[in-house]
Amino acid sequence: MHVEQNRSKGEDRQGGSGGRPGPAGPLLAVLDLGTNNCRLLIATASARGGFRVVDSFSRIVRLGEGVGASGLLSDCALDRTIAALKICADRIARHKVKHVRVIATQAARLASNADLLVARARDEAGLNLEVISTGEEAELAAEGCAPLIGRRYKGALVFDIGGGSTEIVWLAKSPSGPLKKLTASVPVGVVSLAEGYGDRSRGRAGFEAMCQDLRARFEPLARDMGEGFDIRRNHLLGTSGTVTTLAAIALKLPRYNRARVDGSWHETRHMMNVVNRLAGLDVPALAQIGSIGKERADLMLPGCAIFAAIHSLWPAPMLRVADRGLREGMLRRLSQGLS
Repeated sequence: MHVEQNRSKGEDRQGGSGGRPGPAGPLLAVLDLGTNNCRLLIATASARGGFRVVDSFSRIVRLGEGVGASGLLSDCALDRTIAALKICADRIARHKVKHVRVIATQAARLASNADLLVARARDEAGLNLEVISTGEEAELAAEGCAPLIGRRYKGALVFDIGGGSTEIVWLAKSPSGPLKKLTASVPVGVVSLAEGYGDRSRGRAGFEAMCQDLRARFEPLARDMGEGFDIRRNHLLGTSGTVTTLAAIALKLPRYNRARVDGSWHETRHMMNVVNRLAGLDVPALAQIGSIGKERADLMLPGCAIFAAIHSLWPAPMLRVADRGLREGMLRRLSQGLS
């Protein structure tokens, strides 16, 4: 699947080629409003079974800023988010897309005033926003990543590190397609972790503390899986800004390049070397790394801590990185609903 070839983190982005649907099907639009990002994808089904991307957009809105403490979406966060949703609505209208799905995840699930977000999205942007469950979020992410399960493996542990939650799905191959053997959502993500730890999340000592905390949170899942998850026959399959950024750094890319990152394989020991190197840097130093940038620098170590905790419990030697997931899962379901 072709998505934008290059991105600059924290900036608007647009990719694809042209605005006309191909002969394989109508245009589809999916929008994922997370705790940290607002992401739009407009695509059409291709003749080969995938999707051809026509347009895409991503903006950091930090919808979930402060929601963990207050239980409310702040006025500033709502204003930032609605501004981004209006841009998305304009692009959807420009391409005359009729089949649209718009979802919100953890920040909206936590907020007692999520109805205000839904109402403003409808009234100001003309978008029908749906707050989905943790289970559906995990399943959509897994469906989007499933095509990247390695051929020589029996399955993969898919993990999606979000702003307010982390989804984990154990997928096993079966004759009828990927089989979900475990699906879970842990209510901790890069934004909630950064806010919870405050300044402690920005240094080596805080990184180690976060790792210990997160390992305790994920351990019940590892126990539920028992001995069935064989690290020799399963690999890790990660999707999220944290994992794709780590991959870009491991590949020594001066700037993020989606074509190089999506589907790339990495030895997890090498990826952990990258994590340990980043854990020794402060926020200004992290911001100087091209694939991180200023807007994500303060969230990088919390994301690294989540990845490190997952790796400590499921120490598979290989990791495959996906610059795809939730939106691609949404596209597949939207497409299936039209067939």
